[in-house]
Amino acid sequence: MEELYQRYGNPGISGFKNRLRYFRKKYAWLAVLNGAKFIKRLMDISVSASMLLLLSPLFLVVAFAIKITDGGPVIYMKKRVGRYGKEILFPKFRSMRVDADKLKSDLSQQSHHKEGVTFKMKNDPRVTWIGRIIRKLSIDELPQLWIVLKGDMSLVGPRPPIPDEVSKYTLSDRRRLDVKPGLTSIWAISGRADIPFPKQVELDVQYIESQSVLNDIMILLKTIPAVLFARGAY
Repeated sequence: MEELYQRYGNPGISGFKNRLRYFRKKYAWLAVLNGAKFIKRLMDISVSASMLLLLSPLFLVVAFAIKITDGGPVIYMKKRVGRYGKEILFPKFRSMRVDADKLKSDLSQQSHHKEGVTFKMKNDPRVTWIGRIIRKLSIDELPQLWIVLKGDMSLVGPRPPIPDEVSKYTLSDRRRLDVKPGLTSIWAISGRADIPFPKQVELDVQYIESQSVLNDIMILLKTIPAVLFARGAY
């Protein structure tokens, strides 16, 4: 501790030079931190706005395919939990039957994740034919670009859980809620649904503790092959 005080200053000790050194280090660090947040937000806005514009023809094709499948709604809206436990409306292209939520309880025992926090199922019978295609390529997630543009989500961050999952979280699991949720994440490029929940938490915490703009860019670049090869997507 004494070494830290010598390097950064001790606010509890009087002396102009000591206090000046302490506050200089403190506010320099805050400037770096706020600068990184500004760049991250700027990247969120520019990328999400560009993708919404460029992908609008694809959105129309997907919307038409979903509509002619069963006549149900194109967008599926569900509450998810964001930063600090704030609930957000989370849009996706609907990939399942209209009554999918009612059937979920009957299928809970067949979840691929046996720890009981998250529900993931291979060959889920609720998924429609068009749903299987857009889920494999993560096209169903693209409407979330709008929430990234709004500021409730970021391009990179832990994936937002549903409230029912959060109710089962331990205190350490809640570390995932310390930052904005993301459109993609470190575990999403490492195997997606094949990654068990405890490992997801571990990877998310590692991301939170070492996050940087450069790290975000690397995750975004690695997301492209992960999506194209559909690793862990079902």
